[in-house]
Amino acid sequence: KSSGINAEWPLRPGGGIVMTNDGNAILREIQVQHPAAKSMIEISRTQDEEVGDGTTSVIILAGELLKVAEPFLVDNMHPTVIIAAYRQALEDAVSMMRNEVAKPVDTDNREEMVKIIKSSLGTKFMKGWNDLACGIALDAVKCVRINDQSAGGYNEIDIKRYAKVEKVPGGSIEMSEILDGVMFNKDVTHTGMKRRIENPRIVMLDCNLEYKKGESQTNMEFMQETDFRKILQLEENYIKDICDDIIALKPDLVLTEKGVSDLAQHFLLKAGITAVRRLRKSDMNRVARAVGGQIVHRTEELKDSDVGTECGLFEVKKFGDEYFTFLTKCKNPKACTILLRGASKDVLMEVERNLLDAMNVARNVMIDPFLVPGGGAVEAAVAHRLIEKSKEIQGVGQWPYRALAEALRIIPKTLMQNCGVNTIRTMTNLTAKHATTGSTWGVDGETGNIVDMEDFGVWDTLQVKSQVFKTAIETAILLLRIDDIVSGVKKQSDIDAEKMAGKFQAANPQEGPEE
Repeated sequence: KSSGINAEWPLRPGGGIVMTNDGNAILREIQVQHPAAKSMIEISRTQDEEVGDGTTSVIILAGELLKVAEPFLVDNMHPTVIIAAYRQALEDAVSMMRNEVAKPVDTDNREEMVKIIKSSLGTKFMKGWNDLACGIALDAVKCVRINDQSAGGYNEIDIKRYAKVEKVPGGSIEMSEILDGVMFNKDVTHTGMKRRIENPRIVMLDCNLEYKKGESQTNMEFMQETDFRKILQLEENYIKDICDDIIALKPDLVLTEKGVSDLAQHFLLKAGITAVRRLRKSDMNRVARAVGGQIVHRTEELKDSDVGTECGLFEVKKFGDEYFTFLTKCKNPKACTILLRGASKDVLMEVERNLLDAMNVARNVMIDPFLVPGGGAVEAAVAHRLIEKSKEIQGVGQWPYRALAEALRIIPKTLMQNCGVNTIRTMTNLTAKHATTGSTWGVDGETGNIVDMEDFGVWDTLQVKSQVFKTAIETAILLLRIDDIVSGVKKQSDIDAEKMAGKFQAANPQEGPEE
């Protein structure tokens, strides 16, 4: 893993700070004008959304590819020639990685998986809590994974929606945990309601438990005062009916996305039911996946099958000044919440970013179970193979092809720079190792020494690496195609020159021919 950008502190426009070494998180904060720089920042974002890791590598590599193309452009080699060579090299590199360097992995082997995730956190802040973070990430991904063999091998891992990270300042990082269920930042609606229920029956609604107001403005005319009472009575009866619908199912807990009126609280309280109101829709979907059951839109349609019964414990806990509702000990949750504790908001933000990276790594391995050696080893291996192959290429194309191979070595090089060792000497060693002994030699991210990744245990997912190559090389190709930047805005100097010319004309009006 190279993180050429180490913990930086870009100052936010709002005055907050971001403290991170996640390449994308920093680049997001930077405002640039130059179009080429803009597309570079864009690729880091693409990488983050696509595979969630390798954001820094992609920038470093794309920059280096453009750098090695420069001498060719200076020598008047046409960009199309360079691009054709790059394209060819990209195809070769990706197939070499899959067929020659990668090794398959057993996703059910927990130790293997933890090892892989560890290498993703190797350069990050969470390093000291590696086992904790890896365990959390792996469990979260396993929890939200839906692998339905019946539906044509449907395989879905949606981390963004169903593995929620709740950050609660206070406590220490060791107190972070993954819940076998969900939690959200809410308290019960009425102080008299139970705050702890074992094996609760849960009803999930997304309708109001209060009197429906008319959609449009309603005017009522009353002839006698008793009519007004009748209307009030109707409102009360309506709420009572709704509550009776719910009470008929004998739930212990009612969750709703909308409001619960005082009267409804009263009826539910009398029936010994706890209510929680105004949950976010996303939270509600997670609850439904964790406890079973369905979210119901009208109380009249409640059936027994809609009740969630797979939750083992409902309780409300207080952290600091806030109340949090926990639904834990679920039997087979398909959604989970990761509870992060930490000293301050900044620490929590960074821990969350590290965890998301780790979860993405776990997800990538589960979807495409192949690994390549980390620590710059795979880049060096592919570079070595590409250089060998470039000797077979006819014509001018072999030079840019070769340059691309050299450019890949920037990744192990950057790793060495980060460790502060003699880059040139170490790089030569690494190249020699790859030429003679095998493709798993890489850089130890702490000491800068050359080690065999097979023994050192640093592995990257093939999906991330091939995405890095694709994104970086394609961006380089895109930028090489650009001949010139045409700006629709006039340069200030030109505007000033025009102004001066105008003034000059105004001062010396040309005299007409004298009569």
